[in-house]
Amino acid sequence: MGKRREARERAVQFLFQHDLNPPADLDGALTEFWDSQRAAAIAEDKGPATWGQPLELPPLSTAEAEMRLFAEPLIRGAVQHRDEIDAHITKHVKNWELHRIAAVDRNVLRLALYEMLYREDIPPVVSINEAVDIAKKFSTQDSGKFVNGVLDKVKGELMRPARIVK
Repeated sequence: MGKRREARERAVQFLFQHDLNPPADLDGALTEFWDSQRAAAIAEDKGPATWGQPLELPPLSTAEAEMRLFAEPLIRGAVQHRDEIDAHITKHVKNWELHRIAAVDRNVLRLALYEMLYREDIPPVVSINEAVDIAKKFSTQDSGKFVNGVLDKVKGELMRPARIVK
C-alpha cells in the first residue's frame, strides 16, 4: 500500500473517531491517536503473547513521519472545514439526512471533499479514486458507489481541472 493511501486511511479512522466522540483538545487527541496506532502495529508485529502488556514506543521511523506529515493536515483541514463540507454532502444526497449516512461513508466523504475543495495540489480524480477504494475497504461495496456518486456531483461543480494539479 502506498504511503498516501495509508495516510488517508488513518485520516478516515481519526475522523470517524472524532465524529463519534469529539475531543475537547484536537492536538491531544491526535497525539493519543498516533501513539495508539503505533502501539497497535508494534503489538501486532510481536504477536499475541505481548497483547495487553505496556509497550515502549521506539523512535518514529522516517516512513511513519512522512505518512503523518501528509495525514495530519488532511485531518485538521477536514475538521476545520467540517460545516462547509457537510453542506456539500447534504446538497448532493437525495432523501438522506447527514446523520443517517453511515459514519464511515460520511467521514470518507469529508476527507475527499476537503481534498477536492481546499487542496489544489491533489487532483480531484485522485481524491475520488482513493475515497471509493477506502469506502470499499472499510464499509461495503455499495459504499463505493455511493461515495463515487456524491463526489462526482461535486467534481462537476469545481472551478478547476479534475486531473491537473494547480
